[in-house]
Amino acid sequence: MVSEDLVRQLLPIAFRGTRKAEGEGKVREWWKLSSNKRLIATTDRISAFDRVLAAVPFKGQVLNELSAFWFRKTEDIIANHLLSLPDPNCAVVKEVKPLPIELVVRGYITGVTSTALWRRYELGERIIYGQRFPEGIRKNEKLPHPVITPTTKGGPSGHDERLEPREVLEKGYLDAATWNDVQDAAFALFSTGTDCAERAGLILVDTKYEFGIAPDGSLMLIDEVHTPDSSRFWLASSYQQRFEAGFEPESRDKEFVRLLYAELGYSGDGDIPKLPDSVWIQTSILYQELYEKLTGLTFVPCSYPAEERILRTVEELKEKDAARRT
Repeated sequence: MVSEDLVRQLLPIAFRGTRKAEGEGKVREWWKLSSNKRLIATTDRISAFDRVLAAVPFKGQVLNELSAFWFRKTEDIIANHLLSLPDPNCAVVKEVKPLPIELVVRGYITGVTSTALWRRYELGERIIYGQRFPEGIRKNEKLPHPVITPTTKGGPSGHDERLEPREVLEKGYLDAATWNDVQDAAFALFSTGTDCAERAGLILVDTKYEFGIAPDGSLMLIDEVHTPDSSRFWLASSYQQRFEAGFEPESRDKEFVRLLYAELGYSGDGDIPKLPDSVWIQTSILYQELYEKLTGLTFVPCSYPAEERILRTVEELKEKDAARRT
């Protein structure tokens, strides 16, 4: 793990992207390779409320390498798209067709975004994602059993739109067999993640999963898995005491960033408030600590600036692809 001083020095040159990618999302860029492959570069950009907020040194590396750890650990549950890691920020993956929905498996009721269980419950809803919740639930309380909450991927508003599980079939997003396979895989992945987190002294609170269909028609796990971007993690040792006292759990993910913005009244619309550098330094250290806790490995930092290194990786892989075709 690197020092806070080094993170502070690197804040101005955190990897925001190459500006030369063939496609990009809020956090990742990609280039198409031959033979149904794609190169994905994970940037240091951090997003919440469907907005890119800042860039955090080493965040992209943590997401890339931690996802690779989980892909390998869960390949006995479901196949995934990962082929190799040619660079700390980059992955070569199989080209698949993403499913039109994503889903979150939730073990606790929490969250401040518009799609979060607690946010809907706080607004007075008692049937959320097609499931009934009783009166008297407290924020951050453990649910009797994990639940699946599906959403579209950026609906008409540009934001993820909530779905009831029955709507996945009724609105034609998936056929029944695929939806059953997706749910089975999601619960199994969540169980594995929960067990691993527990051994690391953590609680896997909830997590997002994305799936795709490979060219041979098989279902595959894609995107990222059990990272501090796609999941909430709490410290297990202090959870119960803090819950009983009405305090927020000790977070080990980007939820504390969401909470800071929520305290400023920001929920994704309008100008993004500026947070002090100390927040982003803390975020970088937190992500590295989580990587080490979950994997049992020492985080080995990549070199900066990152853009030249990553573009060189892209060029080398493109050249190898071209050579194979001749």
